[in-house]
Amino acid sequence: MKKYFSVFLLLTVIFVWGCSGSDSESIAQDKQQKVEKKSDAKPEVVWMKFDEGLAKGAKENKNMIIDFYTDWCHWCKVMDEKTFQNPEIAKKLAERFVTIRINAESQTETAHFQGREFTNVQLTQAFRVTGFPSLGFLTSKQEVITVIPGYIPADKFGYILDYIDQECYKKNVSLQEFIDKKGDCGTTKAKKM
Repeated sequence: MKKYFSVFLLLTVIFVWGCSGSDSESIAQDKQQKVEKKSDAKPEVVWMKFDEGLAKGAKENKNMIIDFYTDWCHWCKVMDEKTFQNPEIAKKLAERFVTIRINAESQTETAHFQGREFTNVQLTQAFRVTGFPSLGFLTSKQEVITVIPGYIPADKFGYILDYIDQECYKKNVSLQEFIDKKGDCGTTKAKKM
């Protein structure tokens, strides 16, 4: 019996000693795995309420995008699934824009814009939105850039985000010209021969 107890005690000591040395390695491996998982994580669009988004856009000097939607809108749901969840689009939105979402039919939610208080319905009307989905774009100074109605597929939406971000609208370059030039709205210099 003493023999078994001694063997058990010896195995316990070896086990405890072996585990104590690998804790720091285990913790380091866990941290590395979490970092890898985080970097592999699909970017996700984080939507904000209107007032919160305006404050963030001003603070971070970022353009804002406003998604005007309704609960019954089929194409709003398709836009969520196909466009906003596209990894390239989600990344561009997260890095370059403040994303705001407005339920266009809400009479109870309020927003403040250009010194006035609006219900979401009134704000939607102020932006002249008549169909859903519609996307409004604002500068960091709360200037309206444009409002685009309807569903936009991810490939075209990527160009729109780049066009707004590069302020091509200030350079009198149309969106179609921008697309035709593969995302370039700068002046092209003639090649010297």
